[in-house]
Amino acid sequence: MSGRLSEDIIEGLRQRADIVEIIGEHVVLKKKGQNYTGLCPFHQEKTPSFVVSPGKQIYHCFGCGKGGNVFSFLMEREGIGFAEAVEKLAARYGVALPEKEQSPAQKRQEERQKRLRQVNQWACEFYRDCLTGPRGAAGRAYFERRGLTAEVIESFGLGYSLKTPDDLYRYMRSKGYGDGILKETGLFYIEERGSRDKFWNRVMFPILDVNNRLIGFGGRVMGEGEPKYLNSPETKLFDKSRNLYGLNFARTSRAGYMLVCEGYMDVIAMHQAGFTNAVASLGTAFTSQHASLLKRYTDQAVLTYDSDGAGTKAALRAIPILKEAGISVKVLDMKPYKDPDEFMKNLGREEFQKRIDSAVGSFMFEISVIRSQYNMQD
Repeated sequence: MSGRLSEDIIEGLRQRADIVEIIGEHVVLKKKGQNYTGLCPFHQEKTPSFVVSPGKQIYHCFGCGKGGNVFSFLMEREGIGFAEAVEKLAARYGVALPEKEQSPAQKRQEERQKRLRQVNQWACEFYRDCLTGPRGAAGRAYFERRGLTAEVIESFGLGYSLKTPDDLYRYMRSKGYGDGILKETGLFYIEERGSRDKFWNRVMFPILDVNNRLIGFGGRVMGEGEPKYLNSPETKLFDKSRNLYGLNFARTSRAGYMLVCEGYMDVIAMHQAGFTNAVASLGTAFTSQHASLLKRYTDQAVLTYDSDGAGTKAALRAIPILKEAGISVKVLDMKPYKDPDEFMKNLGREEFQKRIDSAVGSFMFEISVIRSQYNMQD
């Protein structure tokens, strides 16, 4: 897309886009006269004050004051820029945009990224085929033990890497990919003495960015091997400190707050139980970039870290980072269970919701941690 689009193209696209259809993917709308009403996706409310006017192609919330057109809705709701909102709508409605004016270096970089995405996509399909194939019994048994449904396995694109350490490498070479591009994906060790897969004998978790683009993988080892969890390294597509697992689903949740977990399985278990606002950092400590990313979608976070010492430390580290970004923080008490997955299996969804509702503010949590370190009767 060129640096500047004509007003005619933008206006034509605005008129062509069905604002009720677009907003209806994020908000349950009910027809009321000429307009549609629903609960505002930008703040918590119990009585609908959010109005969409198909005639004027605008929306307005009489509660928080936010309003605009189809472009501003996508920008606000999905945390994207104007150009990306235009491209998204143009692709959806089949509107041709002027070609981007790119330098040769930009063209090479874009082509390289496209090839990296292709490799990731092939790898994802390969892992999924391995999970459902005759040699995927160990992977299937693991997900079954963890209580995952077929729908959730499909929705999150879960897979399995076989015990042979160069299956994916040989598969990619058969597709015509050379060692240069394969090394850049972070999925392989490319060495003079031979090349092999980074992930083998693991259940696989594809990692998608907020716009549903596949950027990397995580894998949990089968059995007792180390490391227990392994993530793709940083690549041209994958920046751990700027992405959150599950945010591609959670960003459209209408809960009004985000549940911040520690790992993949916690996020998946929560989503399966109906808590579709759960996210997790990707094998790294929570960062200010993570907080900035969350701030695009919410002003409130509930920490659901493990109830052990390490989980408590992680919560104490995350609290000031989230508050600095302008996000209010509560901490959920998981005891007597260790993590959300274990809690849900034993006490169920309703009890977990009660724990969310009674989660303590970050200040009182910090006080309780300090109190636990001393004999208060002394």
